[in-house]
Amino acid sequence: MKSKSKAVAKSTKTPKGEATKKSRIRVLIADDHSVVREGLVSLIGRRADMAVIGEASNGREAVDLWKKRQPDVTLLDLRMPELDGVGVIKEIRAQDESARIIVLTTFDGDEDIYRAIQAGSKGYLLKDAPREALMDCIRRVHSGETCVPVHLAAKLAQRVSGESLSGREIDVLKLMAQGKSNKEIGSALFISEGTVKSHVKGIFAKMNVISRTEAVANATRRGLIQL
Repeated sequence: MKSKSKAVAKSTKTPKGEATKKSRIRVLIADDHSVVREGLVSLIGRRADMAVIGEASNGREAVDLWKKRQPDVTLLDLRMPELDGVGVIKEIRAQDESARIIVLTTFDGDEDIYRAIQAGSKGYLLKDAPREALMDCIRRVHSGETCVPVHLAAKLAQRVSGESLSGREIDVLKLMAQGKSNKEIGSALFISEGTVKSHVKGIFAKMNVISRTEAVANATRRGLIQL
């Protein structure tokens, strides 16, 4: 009886390997470029405290996989087909406000950063960030911290403190980027040409530019519009 009791006690122990696996940070990767996904899978797979539990190639798939797998941390590209990164963040956080999401992108415009953080992203990194910076960011966000590099945080602060364009001014900018005249913009937006001129003047003042070309270039760089 004594030896049988010992055997039972021994069988209830959790195998060391299984315990280690359970303690890993479970990461979901969402990026429409397969080469980027493969690189991240390889990089994260070499870390003893992390494991990739899913890959998504578009925004809609990212949301569906998140619901199914419930990852600890999601690495998310900002611009993807079907649903962009900000849309993904909003849908996931509608399911769980504590969801931990890191935007990993090539876009560093102040508006891009602002929209991602405002939507609920806990981290924002560029794809050319050092490997260890990415690993550190995953660990920090997993522990409940926010991770935004200093130079990107400065852009975010500038965006928050600066005078923002109105929705109508953004509409005008988008049409300006298409090369439309004030008359054509007015026709497209069902407003007078004089109102368009007023919006253009306001855009120039807020963006501190002196031409339509400069305004469009500035807006594209900041992530206000996409060409």
